[in-house]
Amino acid sequence: MTMGSATSPIFVTRLFARWTAWLTLLDRAPKLPTAIVALTVFAAACAPLLAPHDPIEANLQVREKPPAVLRDGSATYVLGTDRQGRDIFSRVLFGARTSLSVAALAVLFGGLLGTTLGLLAGYLGTWVDALIMRWVDITLSFPSVLLAFVFAVTVGPSFGVVVCVLALFLWAQYARLVRGEIIALKQRDFVALARVAGCSSRRIMFVHLLPNVMNSIVVLSTLQIGWAIVVEASLSFLGAGIPPPTPTWGSMVAEGRNYIDSLWWMSVMPGVVIMLVVLSFNLFGDWLRDVLDPKLRQL
Repeated sequence: MTMGSATSPIFVTRLFARWTAWLTLLDRAPKLPTAIVALTVFAAACAPLLAPHDPIEANLQVREKPPAVLRDGSATYVLGTDRQGRDIFSRVLFGARTSLSVAALAVLFGGLLGTTLGLLAGYLGTWVDALIMRWVDITLSFPSVLLAFVFAVTVGPSFGVVVCVLALFLWAQYARLVRGEIIALKQRDFVALARVAGCSSRRIMFVHLLPNVMNSIVVLSTLQIGWAIVVEASLSFLGAGIPPPTPTWGSMVAEGRNYIDSLWWMSVMPGVVIMLVVLSFNLFGDWLRDVLDPKLRQL
């Protein structure tokens, strides 16, 4: 009990200090991009609670309603309705859930694979490094959107296929980044001391080296989320993404492209959302890079 009472105040103090540091850091973040990112994540998580209408159910009695700000618009349908009478605002909310889910899973799986291979290539070197990096070069040489479209069409469009296809292109970026940093880090004194202490190669890679590259991985993951959202929307626009009736931003843009002169809100509304969300994630990632990279940190 004495040990618990002695360590508890120290733990609480450290936790409070870390929380205060994060709040101070977030206070310096770009306000508008951070707000849009937070709002998008909140909308995706709470889409069933926030959506005023069923995003899939059609209602022909209210079809082709303009947004509420226009003369014939209705406050019931803030962003208007499509040709089937489905509420665009509700579909945008559920589309955010779909896009962020695909992007997060693709970044997670691609990041795990790429980080592991980058650690092996950078630390082990020799033929392992040559083999992994040649495969990285091959992966990065292909046009990602075109090849993703071919894979999705060949296998069949579905949520899992889109996630796997994106992850297969994302891993190469992580492998190249991690490999470059590991090559520099493994020459440091703390790695030599770990070898002298008898640490295995696996322990050195995952306990001593990996934490030192986590900042770069976090920054790259933030930037890759925007890329994954764009590619997922592109595949859905081309009909090779997540099939209907699941609402996606890309499919919403595709559905309204033939009516852009009369029902412009069908394509413009989800298109503007894609632009704002991707731009915000990129700006937020740039800010994280400036903050977490000691070479770029503003003092």
